[in-house]
Amino acid sequence: MIEITLPDGKTVEYPKGSTPLDVARGISEGLARNVISARFNNRKVEASTPLETDGKLILYTWSDEEGKKAFWHSSSHVLAQALEELYPGIKLTIGPAIDSGFYYDVDFGEHTLSEKDFLAIEKKALEIARGKHDFRMREVSKKDALGYYEKEGNPYKVELIENLEDGDITFCDHDTFTDLCRGGHIPNTGLIKAFKVLSVAGAYWRGDENRPQLTRVYGISFPKQKELTEYLEMLEEAKKRDHRKLGKELELFTFSQKVGQGLPLWLPKGAALRERLEQFLKKAQKKAGYEMVVTPHIGQKELYVTSGHYAKYGEDSFQPIHTPREDEEFLLKPMNCPHHCEIYRATPFSYRELPKRYAEFGTVYRYEQSGELHGLTRVRGFTQDDAHIFCTHDQVESEFMNVIDLTLYVLGSLGFDKFTAQVSIRDPENPDKYIGDTANWEKAEAAIINAATEKGLDFVIEPGEAAFYGPKLDFMIKDALGRQWQLGTIQVDYTLPERFDLTYKGSDNELHRPVMIHRAPFGSMERFVALLLEHTGGNFPLWLTPQQAIVLPVSEKHEKYAQKVLNSLENHEIRALLDARSETVGRKIREAEMGKYPFMIIVGDQEQADGTISVRRHGGEDLGSITVEALSGLVNAEINSTLKSF
Repeated sequence: MIEITLPDGKTVEYPKGSTPLDVARGISEGLARNVISARFNNRKVEASTPLETDGKLILYTWSDEEGKKAFWHSSSHVLAQALEELYPGIKLTIGPAIDSGFYYDVDFGEHTLSEKDFLAIEKKALEIARGKHDFRMREVSKKDALGYYEKEGNPYKVELIENLEDGDITFCDHDTFTDLCRGGHIPNTGLIKAFKVLSVAGAYWRGDENRPQLTRVYGISFPKQKELTEYLEMLEEAKKRDHRKLGKELELFTFSQKVGQGLPLWLPKGAALRERLEQFLKKAQKKAGYEMVVTPHIGQKELYVTSGHYAKYGEDSFQPIHTPREDEEFLLKPMNCPHHCEIYRATPFSYRELPKRYAEFGTVYRYEQSGELHGLTRVRGFTQDDAHIFCTHDQVESEFMNVIDLTLYVLGSLGFDKFTAQVSIRDPENPDKYIGDTANWEKAEAAIINAATEKGLDFVIEPGEAAFYGPKLDFMIKDALGRQWQLGTIQVDYTLPERFDLTYKGSDNELHRPVMIHRAPFGSMERFVALLLEHTGGNFPLWLTPQQAIVLPVSEKHEKYAQKVLNSLENHEIRALLDARSETVGRKIREAEMGKYPFMIIVGDQEQADGTISVRRHGGEDLGSITVEALSGLVNAEINSTLKSF
């Protein structure tokens, strides 16, 4: 018999060789029908994998993220089989699950693939799925694995296998199809009831621009047709909300090939939006005891060698800048934290003066691959709402809770009220990914978990997701379309104070090492604005929107009164502009709707005679004829209900 420990801590005994499915059946037949994958002793296994030792077992269904990953990874195998049957001689490379669906990178050789081929691929994939073929894992020696793919003439799989250890190589079989695979599948293909090829794109082998270019085929699948239908409807809505489309329509930002890929240019309206976000956070930060600092856009290479960023991120940085002076190299700043360490180090502190909280809207630069750039969400130059808190060990938990309060205030004021928190800790199986002392890591992880618990956050613990220098708390936000994004991060760091030899004088008159907390509620201004655009559909909260109202005179003879109304609005601190073009008022209203102005103020003969304004809300609601003072009261009430004081 073996002892199985379930997630709730309960232990059950089963005969050696029992499977996760057997355990699920022992709990309930309903669970057994829904289990699609499992994790045993922190290793992905199939629902049909025999369990040979005592251990901890987690069962996953379609409702779990891990379950979806297994479902979509299995679907990538089905896609690969369909492609091989339809396009003989192609060479398969890798096919992982992603956040929504899966992809497979393929060398199509002489074949071509376009959107007109999608339907045939989908039909073939569903035909395979209906066969209810079991997914079966088997171990293969390195020699046999290499022989298999050398015979197939697939250099990509050969390269992958050459980098694996003998005894650690597995194949997955289903139907007539075999693939190199580490595991994590659903029981059989029959669970796949809906299948859609979404798009194709170019992708370099191993992400290297100097390697062969492949075709990346994106797809998604579901256990019910209804879920695919809902997903496709969501995609259509997402297209309407695409921040690149809205950013252009609302004249917020642009890109220029002459300036460079991934380097956004903020237009006047976008710059005003950014400035308002910055002032909003600066006001809250001031109340929370932060001090603003400014650091340069470059730093000596040695600074980032000391911090460890060069060793970890050097390949993703821009190439060093060589000056006329021999052996002098600078880097475009990839991170703000090393600079803030040097600011702290410039002044001797005692324990009475801690914590020190330094904040900066600092622009950083990272050389993302051109194929990975995407609007404002993936750029090469971006501004972080960065802050670093230097505190004593006893202050870590309280400071961490204060940062949670600030982050919740920021997210709540911008309408992001659906979220879960993720505590990201080390991967116990890959300690080489991290720097720093094990004891300090344990203290930092415990402090984050205690703070999240104290604040009553709904959180999950994710091994392997920590930053290289410390654990962190990420806020995983659900937007209006139900998509999940990571926004707002807080990290505890015992390592950088050690690397930069940071100290403070304690009550014992001895020097001690401070703890560093990294935090960024927005993350980056660029990505945050992109997500806010897509979440709101461009209908920003009233306090944030660049222009709150637009004045529309009915004809030329009403322009003088319209200008008087505009001045009155500005005196009441309502951001407005005047559309004095010689167009019909109907056209002006339509264009103002497209421009997403919250209030359209129409002035004609009646309004001019009465000293009033006719107000129409974005979306069509008619507020009738009111005074500017009444509109000001309405605007202030709406802002105050959204933007509570911190």
